[in-house]
Amino acid sequence: MAYDTNPFAPSDQERHAIWEMLVRKDVDGFVNEDWSIFGGSFKSDGFCGLDAKRSLDPAVWEVRFPTVEAYRDAWLGDARRAAATDYAENRRDALFRATDMLDIRVEGHTATARKTFDDAIALADGGSQRLNWQSVFFCAKDHGAWKITGFVGFLPFQRSGGREDA
Repeated sequence: MAYDTNPFAPSDQERHAIWEMLVRKDVDGFVNEDWSIFGGSFKSDGFCGLDAKRSLDPAVWEVRFPTVEAYRDAWLGDARRAAATDYAENRRDALFRATDMLDIRVEGHTATARKTFDDAIALADGGSQRLNWQSVFFCAKDHGAWKITGFVGFLPFQRSGGREDA
């Protein structure tokens, strides 16, 4: 199975475009350590990114990314650390496999998209790096293109049915 296949048909234009922006551009930019692939997806004016710190309690959430530039710097730092990690499998394939974004809700020129990460990437030393969280993105259609206006990231995630290990 090709994990990088967009689950939304091109005829479902809005969801198809949002998936491309939030999954394909993010993964491809991240793996290539190239913000220019993903950076154009953001609306700078009024952007706000929250770090939920793996908690459902909003009292512990923090505005960790008050600007797109703050998010860019953290994203690039994570991309560099990942690139320096010795994985036993293709990182791009593993990131697509771990990512699920089927919950996209569009209301006119506004949308939310829930992106989950739930898998592990095999490390060369025999261990693995666990990916297990979810983020909710807020998007707006701006001059005919979808843009990310903010998100609540790093929320806890557990699959339905009580499955805790993947």
